[in-house]
Amino acid sequence: MMKNVLFVLIGYLILSCSIPDNPSNYLALGDSYTIGEGVNASERWPVQLMKDLKQRGYMMDSLQIIARTGWTTDELLLGALESSLVSDYDLVTVMIGVNNQFRGRSLENFRNELSILLEKSIQYTGGDKEKVFVFSIPDWGVTPFAGSRDKAKIAEEIDAFNAEIIQLTGELNLRYIDVTEISRKAAQDSTLLASDSLHPSGLMYSQWVDKMAPIIFKAIDE
Repeated sequence: MMKNVLFVLIGYLILSCSIPDNPSNYLALGDSYTIGEGVNASERWPVQLMKDLKQRGYMMDSLQIIARTGWTTDELLLGALESSLVSDYDLVTVMIGVNNQFRGRSLENFRNELSILLEKSIQYTGGDKEKVFVFSIPDWGVTPFAGSRDKAKIAEEIDAFNAEIIQLTGELNLRYIDVTEISRKAAQDSTLLASDSLHPSGLMYSQWVDKMAPIIFKAIDE
């Protein structure tokens, strides 16, 4: 009888130690890439990232995605403000800007609005910059959707927008992660695209996660 009680007690202690006292909350801000246009919810990269981080031992309690297909920086800002977000997120990711480029908006406009958005993102973590990660803009110019458009010009403009992101994240001491080069693999591999021939497939998103997860886990685990 005593042995059974002892085994139950040991099992309880082990289980208790494996469950963190304060599970983490994750906020993903973005556009069609973040919401996963054209793929199942389980294939969205924020969902895959959360799963990966859990497998690495970083327990996450919730994921909130504020993103919509077609959103620009100002629309994402408005969407975040309308969502009444609080300052208790343990992880915030930001991927935005492709629609600014697509609509022909200026780099200056993009930089000004992104600056406000990143400052808000820092506030959402309670001021902890180590918890904010900013991603590059994928290159949609390599996709069949681009058709007869000037793909070289699209790539050049995407690079220019990404240069603004790099400079701004550097000034704010935020981590920047490049997924653009991975997105350009779709030029030779159609399996990396969803059925709309524009947005990434779950497979491409998994390649993004393979790159970003170790970086994020190392940072938040320090």
